[in-house]
Amino acid sequence: MKLAAAAVALMFTASTPALAAAQLTRDVAPIAYDITIDPNAQAMTFTGSETVTVNVRTATRTITLNAADLAISKATVDGKAVPFKLDNDAQRVTLTLPVAAKAGVHTIAFAWTGKINESAAGFFAIDYTNTDGSKARMLATQFEAPDARRFAPMWDEPSFKAKFTLRTVAPKGQLAFSNMPALVTKRPDGTQLYSFRQSPVMSSYLLFLGMGDMERKTVMSGKTEIGVITRKGVSDQGDYALASAKRLLTYYNDYFGQPYPLPKLDMIAGPGTSQFFGAMENWGAIFYFEPELLFDKKRATESDKQRIFVVVAHEMAHQWFGDLVTMSWWDDLWLNEGFASWMENKTSADLNPDWFARDSAVASDREQGIGVDATAATHPIIRHVETVDQIGEAFDSITYQKGQAVITMIESTLGPDKFRAGIRRYMAKYRYGNTQTDQLWAELEAASGMPVKGFAHDFTLQGGVPLITVSNAACSGGNTLVTLDQGRFGLDAASKTPQLWQVPLRLGTVGGAVTTTAVKSSKPYSVTVKGCGPVVGNLGKGSYTRIRYDALAHAALVANYAKLDLADRLGTLGDDYALARSGDQDFAMYAATLDAVPGDASPLEWSLVSGQLGSLSGLYAGTPLQDRVNALTIRKLGPVLARIGYEAQPGESPLVTNLREDLVGRLGAAGDPEVIKRARAYFAKLKTESSAIPPAIRQPILGTFARNATTADWDDLLALTKAETNPVVKNEYVRLLGAARDPVLAARALELVKGDVLSAQQKPTILRAVAGGHPDQAFDFAVANADLVNGLLEASTRAGFIVSLGAGSNDTTMPDKIAAYADKNLPASSRGGVKRALAGIAVRKAVADRLRAGVTNWAG
Repeated sequence: MKLAAAAVALMFTASTPALAAAQLTRDVAPIAYDITIDPNAQAMTFTGSETVTVNVRTATRTITLNAADLAISKATVDGKAVPFKLDNDAQRVTLTLPVAAKAGVHTIAFAWTGKINESAAGFFAIDYTNTDGSKARMLATQFEAPDARRFAPMWDEPSFKAKFTLRTVAPKGQLAFSNMPALVTKRPDGTQLYSFRQSPVMSSYLLFLGMGDMERKTVMSGKTEIGVITRKGVSDQGDYALASAKRLLTYYNDYFGQPYPLPKLDMIAGPGTSQFFGAMENWGAIFYFEPELLFDKKRATESDKQRIFVVVAHEMAHQWFGDLVTMSWWDDLWLNEGFASWMENKTSADLNPDWFARDSAVASDREQGIGVDATAATHPIIRHVETVDQIGEAFDSITYQKGQAVITMIESTLGPDKFRAGIRRYMAKYRYGNTQTDQLWAELEAASGMPVKGFAHDFTLQGGVPLITVSNAACSGGNTLVTLDQGRFGLDAASKTPQLWQVPLRLGTVGGAVTTTAVKSSKPYSVTVKGCGPVVGNLGKGSYTRIRYDALAHAALVANYAKLDLADRLGTLGDDYALARSGDQDFAMYAATLDAVPGDASPLEWSLVSGQLGSLSGLYAGTPLQDRVNALTIRKLGPVLARIGYEAQPGESPLVTNLREDLVGRLGAAGDPEVIKRARAYFAKLKTESSAIPPAIRQPILGTFARNATTADWDDLLALTKAETNPVVKNEYVRLLGAARDPVLAARALELVKGDVLSAQQKPTILRAVAGGHPDQAFDFAVANADLVNGLLEASTRAGFIVSLGAGSNDTTMPDKIAAYADKNLPASSRGGVKRALAGIAVRKAVADRLRAGVTNWAG
């Protein structure tokens, strides 16, 4: 699953009350499901029936499996009706047999009715407008985490793998699609019976069903048919994703050493939104919301295009890591998400070298992973999961981005060839099965002949971030002697609690040879680095650690900044800024590094600097110091934008295109008069031509306009939103309605949540948008209207969503307000999001206080 872009930095918990997720007993297990679903899209209901072939391993009189929000009307075992009891809190149904079922193969059958949801959980609907203005409704399913039980009674746990045969009834002229190809039979009443071929053994959360007034476009890659399924009239926008998927399938078949096993691979574009996810890796039927899959040349930016590749790469990697080989239980979710995140970056680097994806990951993914890991809200990558709530909590930046960074470190330590050999062994040995993390470590050790488990455990079984200090550099005999010692990097007291790791580390002098070592102790020790000159710690930034230098070593690096490789320049900027935030280094040292960035530096460097300046501005929101930081931002970044210009040039690097988008947005947020002037001029043209804004700057120009909107501007934007028929553009305008800096307009945006202008899926979007600039206002509104808001939310976000709205507040009263809300509404097991929000608020205040003097002096 690829998290929605707006949800990447947030950790959500599942619905309340807390639901037990103690695993089902193993005495009965499914072998094969035969399911028939007949939906009534207009009534938002469906009927279902199924026969499940099961293996009874131990004689038993009771059989328990999962079911939620289903009205079960009949249950039989081996053709005989049996009584059953639904436990709605536990999301289970238990059958009681008159006599014990003997060990062996049996059949269980159910009939039921269910509901089609408005939000993306279980079986759900997406309402949209066709290109001709007619109204339409698409149906789709979303089962991760455990929501397959809302579709049919199932053993809804990842280790209960089984084969699935699915049938469904679709209206005349509509297309239905699932994991496997279908045989379509026309029925006398004009409807169509879709009979899908039986799937390979797979986990229940990977089953998929969709239907609607859709069209399908295909290409072949070897023996595999790759398809893109869209609403009618926009399938050509899937051409880029199709071409990318074809390249990726060839890459993955080779890398994993196991060919993709299904006959087809569909990518389904849904014209809706989710509070939580952007795409889902259903085996052979990957679901995406449209912006994650379709490239609209008239409106999409270069970063949109790159994100499409990245998301497709992520979800296709899951066809192996997650679908072919699946974690045994949610404790090891990172085996799915960490590896898919790592593969999205690796394929981007190998197949699109002009994106500099490995370097970009140092500035983005690495920093995201460390962000929460360096606070009191940290947790191990492998975390024990006991409740459904905790499953939802596991989908966070530590699972994704830290997981990705740790895999990067292991590959860097073993070497790419040995690492891949271990992955191939793992795939071959456990295909169609379930695993735990130690089984992966064993295969990597067998392939490489190197110890992996020891140092890998340090990074997966405990939270936190190592801090390696490089000091006392001295050149002698053509080499440089340095002292290394290990501590812990943290942004608050809890995250600074002493802890040790075995940290594999590469060092080198600037432009010199590489020296490898492993820092295992907090005691300082000396290392001889080949060559004489300034020493770079964590060369290439392959290891998951912060690097700190003493004053002399740091000054030498700053003096030689331009000679560093790009990854090391980005890593040094990132480390220095973080060390200033944590109090481990004076802010002036970061300022010196930033001032060393030349005007013609890599666009990735300026994008990182832009983000850091935006972070500093946010720390002092609503204070005079924010105005000074914004003025500094304009002085620093304005000349860079002037150099690359507002208009994309033929043949320019994608990095420059992305930098332009970033700079326009940052300068607009800082109040740059020229950017605001251009935004107003472009929006005036937008009223008569929907594609008037050049795609390269469309999003930041609209963002600048919306942020600085007057009452009249906001009214114009609302009118555009109401008139827009393109669902992607309409959802974009909804977000913009919530972006206004004016609190009066923010209040008007919040009132839209109570009305009927927005769809149920769009209302959480505008709440999130308002929270971006007015967290206190959004939180207070949501608390006052909690029943309304919670009714709009997906189950996986319900306990954490309202809390997350206040997480960006700088108001000293917000922690007490969040705690009071949690005490009243959330059980103790559903408070992972609360812990994260409170830790973030506390860290932000401490960092603002810590940096205030240094920032004041620097900003002038």
